[in-house]
Amino acid sequence: MSRGRAPDFDVIIVGAGVIGTVMASLLLARKLSTAGRVAVVADQFAAVSPSGSDWDLRVFALSRSSERLLKVCGIWGSLPAKRVFPYERMCVFDASGTPTGHGSLTFDCAELGEPNLGYIVDGKALQWQCLQSARAAGVVLIEGTVKAILAGDDAVTLTLSDGRELRGTLLAGADGTDSKTRELLGIDTAGHAYHQDALVAHVRTAKAHADTAWQRFLSTGPVAFLPLDDGRCSIVWSVARPQADLLRAMDAEAFEHALTQASGAVLGQCTLTTKLASFPLKLQYAVDYVRPRAILLGDAAHVVHPLAGQGLNLGLLDCASLAQVLGEAGGAENYGDYKHLRRYERWRRSENSIAAAALDGLERIFSNSGALSVGLRTAGLSAVARVPLLKRGLAQRALGLAGDVPEFLKAV
Repeated sequence: MSRGRAPDFDVIIVGAGVIGTVMASLLLARKLSTAGRVAVVADQFAAVSPSGSDWDLRVFALSRSSERLLKVCGIWGSLPAKRVFPYERMCVFDASGTPTGHGSLTFDCAELGEPNLGYIVDGKALQWQCLQSARAAGVVLIEGTVKAILAGDDAVTLTLSDGRELRGTLLAGADGTDSKTRELLGIDTAGHAYHQDALVAHVRTAKAHADTAWQRFLSTGPVAFLPLDDGRCSIVWSVARPQADLLRAMDAEAFEHALTQASGAVLGQCTLTTKLASFPLKLQYAVDYVRPRAILLGDAAHVVHPLAGQGLNLGLLDCASLAQVLGEAGGAENYGDYKHLRRYERWRRSENSIAAAALDGLERIFSNSGALSVGLRTAGLSAVARVPLLKRGLAQRALGLAGDVPEFLKAV
């Protein structure tokens, strides 16, 4: 292709969610680009700060590495204190065991020498602050729908539905599970549906959550209780779709009873304080992460089961890894070089595949109600609890501090 005009931007990011806006802010925070040279394209941008006194129904469990990354971007300190809650312990137990006995596994920040195990963060507050940080840093926000993508020798061109054309050295697709960018790049996906829905709500419990994240594995799927600052818990209950239909049809009292039973009454009687919402679960991964002058980030590249709350953390590590790769590229004019993009792909595909396989394997093991499977997983949880080195390794992986972590996150 003949050379056209100089690129309008060093990097064009499609998608204004947490991943897209964090990637944009990170490019400027790491001095990989300058104000006005990074663009975020989205159908629309939130115009008004989320209001209301209650937590959003969607919350995220952020790891230590995610906390560090948001600090680098200048986002962490801007999050409202009442929408960020540090939890100190995590208790995982099988339906055949008890929270403190055989068939259980507890992680405690004191044992790891950490101030906490991570943070529960309000979804809307996080997304809003990520967008504000990008805007304040000098990221160009462009409202529009991408209609076509064409990669050339010296730039990639995006054509919007209204006819505008944007040229960039590199395109990053961060537009979620049903990524239009991925589709236009001709990248297929693989994976499978879990035929489960995740039911989410906030509940008040008879017993205090004790700054602990609780998760009980049942043959129908896991139920998790994530602690909030006001003493309530955010629940994520993964169940087979027919059961999900039944639960959604229940009145509040019947649902509360079912939830209390499903949790093994670990926190006593549960009382709904919000409406119930749900979303379908699946394992999905892009067959390729890169195309000439283009890469995929976050859910556009990989979607995993939420049982360990790692989806957003994996996407944020995508952002950090791409930033490290671009930092070694020798200048913005080289950001589209395929060798650099392939390094990013090899790095993140390896790490994300390990996480996806582990989560998928856990879902399969814990959803099997056979006597042999029940016995093996109960014994397995108890065995891990008795091996400090293995237990610590799992905790470090969950904190995002183990594995191939970008160098600049190790030193923050």
